[in-house]
Amino acid sequence: MPFDLTFADLAARAVQYNARASVADFDAEMASYAALAARARAACPGILDLPYGMGRDERLDLFPVQAARQPAPLLVFVHGGYWRSQRKEDACSMVRAFTHAGVAVAVVEYTLLPEATLAEVVREIRSAVAWLYHNARTYGADPERIHVCGSSAGAHLAAMLLADTWQASYRLPQDVIKGIVGLSGLYDIRPLCDIGVNDWLRLHVEQAAALSPALHLPASAPDVVLCVGGLETDGFRHQTFDFHARLRARGLPVQLVDNTHCNHFNLVSELAEPESALFRATIGMIGNTPV
Repeated sequence: MPFDLTFADLAARAVQYNARASVADFDAEMASYAALAARARAACPGILDLPYGMGRDERLDLFPVQAARQPAPLLVFVHGGYWRSQRKEDACSMVRAFTHAGVAVAVVEYTLLPEATLAEVVREIRSAVAWLYHNARTYGADPERIHVCGSSAGAHLAAMLLADTWQASYRLPQDVIKGIVGLSGLYDIRPLCDIGVNDWLRLHVEQAAALSPALHLPASAPDVVLCVGGLETDGFRHQTFDFHARLRARGLPVQLVDNTHCNHFNLVSELAEPESALFRATIGMIGNTPV
């Protein structure tokens, strides 16, 4: 069955895509998010602020594994914030869990909207992947085992890597991405053009279509893991369910991880918990990549 992404009217749609209003205390959620990241950064040595482009915000932090476990698979994390807020320093809560499991982690910064356009941000994320592919071995990571994970707007940016039309422009193999993990993502962004989100998106519907990963699925794709919190709005839940259905209809490999207890903001913290279903699904996907 099709999943409603537009809802009854614009007022209802605005509610369904208002992530901040979906929790009782947004500031407390952000404080917890940042505190978990600070603990991970304190526990895990990293190489910080590596430039992957010429822009001020085109930087990433890379957290390697122990030398004996190198070259390691690499998980690239792209933070959310509706493309206009948050920063990489607060988005690395999963680092300790994954590096202990033998997976290096890179956390990517990008230029926020409206300073950049969304198309420019997509280009930046692709540039970050290209930089990592061409430089991974220097930091003990395997360029042939790159996986990308994103939360919310970051899941949209990660999913934009599924398209099969960009890799050659960055001197990359077609299968440079070996897996995608999308948490509470926005995959068809056309419904956002008529609500307040477009104050910073600044897109016409045709432009939004060009930047909607659900509308540009490739003929073949790497493994995809999707998850959305059980306490999220129907807007974000339907976006994930619709994207899952589209991938399945194309015969592309996708797994939907069930979650009943998380909201839009603490779902990403599940990646820091080795016993969570989301961590197990992600590490399982990475482990299935041939060495």
